[in-house]
This record gives sequence, structure tokens and C-alpha cells, in this order.
Amino acid sequence: QVQLVESGGGLVQAGGSLRLSCAASGSISSINTMGWYRQAPGKQRELVAHMTNSKTTTYADSVKGRFTISRDFAKNTVNLQMNSLKPEDTAVYFCNVLVHGLRKIDYWGQGTQVTVSS
Repeated sequence: QVQLVESGGGLVQAGGSLRLSCAASGSISSINTMGWYRQAPGKQRELVAHMTNSKTTTYADSVKGRFTISRDFAKNTVNLQMNSLKPEDTAVYFCNVLVHGLRKIDYWGQGTQVTVSS
């Protein structure tokens, strides 16, 4: 079992910045990937960015060059630095952890709201 606690969401103006953080606890020894998804009203959940244990990163095309994902492996945290925010970035952002144990299991945070005003 893995528990995820997110923080850092809020309301910002277009062009501003926000930093999301997520801390994992519990059965964390088998964590392979940590990252962030988002879901806007009326849309499907989509991958924003994630990083594997080998530090390979993946970004959605829409956020490349603006968002940066980082992990602190000692603290089992993942951060998402979001710069040059656009109204299109408005969504609920969910921390995601992929665990490689007997089964591959996804764990999710409760979600944090990011609202970007124009």
C-alpha cells in the first residue's frame, strides 16, 4: 500500500508559476515511476509528466519547455514545476505512483486544483 499526499495547487494568472509536490509513504520500496496526470472538466485524464527510477522523463507535448518534473529519491517525493502557465492548464492534477511488485499497481493522490486565469 502506498499513500500519496499532494500540495501546491491554487489560482494563478496566465504566465505565472506554480509548484506541485507529492510525498509517498507506505510500501515504497517497489516504486518504479512517479509523475503527474491532470483532468480538465469534460476531458479524459491525461499524463502530464513522469519520471522512472532510471530518471527517464516523459512530458506531454502541451507542457514541454514549460513544466519540469523532479524526484527526490531519498524522500520519495515528486515535484512538478509549472512555468508560463496557460488557461488551458486548468485542471485537477493527480500524483501517480507505479509500483512494480507481484503486480503492477497504480496509486493516486486525491488531486489538487490548478486554475489559471486569463
